Amino acid sequence: MSTSHHTHRFSILTLCAGLAGPALAQAPLDLKECLGLPEASARLACYDRLAGREAMVTLPASPAVVPGSAEAQPVSQAATPATTQQSDSSFMSRYWELDQADKRGTFNYTSYRPNFFMPLHSMRSVNRNPSSPTRAQANNLPRYQNGEAKIQVSLRSKVWENALLPGADLWVAYTQQSMWQLWNRDQSAPFRSTDYQPEVIYVVPTPESWQSLPLGWKWRMTQAGIVHQSNGQPDPLSRSWNRVYGQVGLERRDVMFNLRLEHRLETDNSVGDDNPDIQDYLKRAELQLMWTPGRSTAAVAWRPSFSGKGSVQLDYSYPVFKDRPDGLRWYAQFFQGYGETLLDYNFKQTSVSLGLTIFKF
Repeated sequence: MSTSHHTHRFSILTLCAGLAGPALAQAPLDLKECLGLPEASARLACYDRLAGREAMVTLPASPAVVPGSAEAQPVSQAATPATTQQSDSSFMSRYWELDQADKRGTFNYTSYRPNFFMPLHSMRSVNRNPSSPTRAQANNLPRYQNGEAKIQVSLRSKVWENALLPGADLWVAYTQQSMWQLWNRDQSAPFRSTDYQPEVIYVVPTPESWQSLPLGWKWRMTQAGIVHQSNGQPDPLSRSWNRVYGQVGLERRDVMFNLRLEHRLETDNSVGDDNPDIQDYLKRAELQLMWTPGRSTAAVAWRPSFSGKGSVQLDYSYPVFKDRPDGLRWYAQFFQGYGETLLDYNFKQTSVSLGLTIFKF
């Protein structure tokens, strides 16, 4: 190491010692002053000043944030963006799991159509002589009454998520509807009719860039499906048909609109067809408008056959307990037209039903 380097370092040390000298000389005097104080509190304050703690005491302390307190709320909100996204998602997206935030995986059973038990189902008249062009008129039927109960169970499950197209899902569904002569004790309360309907549904969400429509509407999804419907009865009461459909779903805040077009899959021959004229009476299309204002749910469905027939149905529900809108709900339904049951596909009916939703998945 060079002599100039040693000289430079020595000069710095000498300067530091010179500056520290008064402070070191003052420290013993300050310490002696503290020791000489008679009161303990005064001595402690003197020691704190000597240690330089006085400035630290004057700094504002950071408040302790207790989980759940008001100070913790900004952290909680920032840590849970998924909750905010879920609350902002649309009803149609939550129902069909259209957005990625609403996806719940496969094989989770959930409701499809309303599940209800309506013990009060009043009809204008009963079809006492059901028939079709290829099936003879049924005889010796029980003496059915105009009042009965109406029951429906409907479930669905996603079996393939992100199927073929981005965000698209494949679902299977099953719906069973029964007319039960609950109040007909003279005939031992028989089931007048039961319809079975399995279904396969392919749901494709609309890309966000294509969703915007005039007047604030959004094109949310497109569906394609295949349906089998039958009543499981032997001849001459057997009724069945298969059909395919395409559907689009639109949404505007709490209003949803579904437009469906259907096409019947023809049977091999007219002799084996239980009801060759069924689409002259039942729907070739369906237009459904649903409104969910607050706790209520209201829907109207028009099902034209394009031959002057078809049907109209109104549904309304409201929670039994206002604080549990997803629990038990009152349910009311009005139906007019053809095809309330498959057995009555060519019988015009008017009915009013009152009851409860029995469960919701």
